[in-house]
Amino acid sequence: MTETSTSTPSSTKAVLFHTTGGPDVLTVEEVALPAPGPGEVLLRVEALGLNRAEALFRAGTYFYPPTLPASRNGYEAAGVVEAVGAGVTEPAPGDLVMVATDAELSGHGLYAERVVVPAGQVLPRPAGVDAVNAAAAWLTYSTAYGALLEKGGLRSGDHVLVTGASSGVGTAALQVAGLIGAIPIATTRTAAKKQRLLDAGAAHVITTDDEDVVKEVQRITGGRGAEVIFDAIGGPGLAALGEAAAHDGTLIVYGWLDGRPSVLPMNWPLTVIGYNNLSLTGDPAGRRRAAHFIGSGLRSGALAPVVGATFDGLERMPDAHRLMESNTHTGKIVVTIRH
Repeated sequence: MTETSTSTPSSTKAVLFHTTGGPDVLTVEEVALPAPGPGEVLLRVEALGLNRAEALFRAGTYFYPPTLPASRNGYEAAGVVEAVGAGVTEPAPGDLVMVATDAELSGHGLYAERVVVPAGQVLPRPAGVDAVNAAAAWLTYSTAYGALLEKGGLRSGDHVLVTGASSGVGTAALQVAGLIGAIPIATTRTAAKKQRLLDAGAAHVITTDDEDVVKEVQRITGGRGAEVIFDAIGGPGLAALGEAAAHDGTLIVYGWLDGRPSVLPMNWPLTVIGYNNLSLTGDPAGRRRAAHFIGSGLRSGALAPVVGATFDGLERMPDAHRLMESNTHTGKIVVTIRH
């Protein structure tokens, strides 16, 4: 039997788009809200954490196309459990949680005031973490944790080069590296974000518009190169980026912001990894390890999400997407929802 309240609505406001394009294609509309079925949870959303993939999905340039019209969007949220379906013993109604969907976005995106999600995608919100920080935490830190520690083997004392470091995942990577005693080197285009990246945990910042990345990494590392490189950009520049790696180092590519075909570095031996976070979060054991690492870091304060901006209300989603695409912010963008 579904545990639910008589006040649970049968519809909710959600952000939809009926054609691909710029931020203005996002509209707020009323949609049906089913009761949670077996193994499902009804969540009252308090905050949404935005991810670059969602802008690509809206624009039609993600690795799979949206199903139109009336496509949903949104990977990440924090909120309160309002009801649970049959067979769900955890979480329970009233629990504060965070959720990151691994389902197809058009049908299961989280940009809404209320959503129904599988219970397995729901994680407890660590004590003392508010909705904004909870919405900004899971995907960024799990990506950094999974790529750097589980796949990349980053160790204390290693140098790690983080490209595009002002993004949500980039700032999370700086903190994850610092937490285990590694030495994070951040790249950013101009000096405008340099101090913000130092404040976010970077030990060194390279401004790519006026500094040579390879030369600077070699200088910082005493000629050894970085043991791990964590790249969000890809493209033809990947070949040169490989030259900043240490002998037998690891280059992890988790994004393709450049958009052009990537060129494989030839300074072997070098391990090149194309990282997909579902390889971690789609596995129950990997999800458990990531949740323990992130929860511990959030509770201790060693991990503190960098929130670059917040917007209040679903109707501000186009503005939030415009800011995300401007690349002027540092860290995560969050949209809050008042009930």
